Amino acid sequence: VTLGGRWFWGGKKLDQIISLGESADASGVDLPRVERSDAAAIIFTTGAGGPGRELWVMEESDSPPARLGAGGVHHVAFRVADLQEQEYWHTRLRSVGLPVSGFIDRFYFQSIYFRISNGILFEIATDGPGFAADEDPDKLGERLALPPFLEPRRAQIEAGLKPI
Repeated sequence: VTLGGRWFWGGKKLDQIISLGESADASGVDLPRVERSDAAAIIFTTGAGGPGRELWVMEESDSPPARLGAGGVHHVAFRVADLQEQEYWHTRLRSVGLPVSGFIDRFYFQSIYFRISNGILFEIATDGPGFAADEDPDKLGERLALPPFLEPRRAQIEAGLKPI
């Protein structure tokens, strides 16, 4: 995650960030001086950042809270290499005051979830064990593969799919 200029980390509203920067204990975060009228963004990065490796979340304080609906985004997912890296992010997110879910086994990967500002849901998922956990990698995509916890609903799920 990137810090600098007018870009902030932590999923906090601008007022909270300014207060944190004015407090004696900024939780080890070196924040630049800003005014309440300055634009704020949270930049999520992977690797060295750059094109295709950054997500910029801008605060729009007069916007209504996010809600699900047609054309909406349910969540934004980020990948990490393994459980150790995911545990780091779980600890890091909690350290800045964000509520974070427990570790959830999705069979193909492990996930944690958190929300920021207007209710935007984020997921951090591990790379492994991967989608080849239950089928030959050369056959991926030839049939509908479901994790074991969804197998009892296979008929219902298949009935709702449109042919491609």
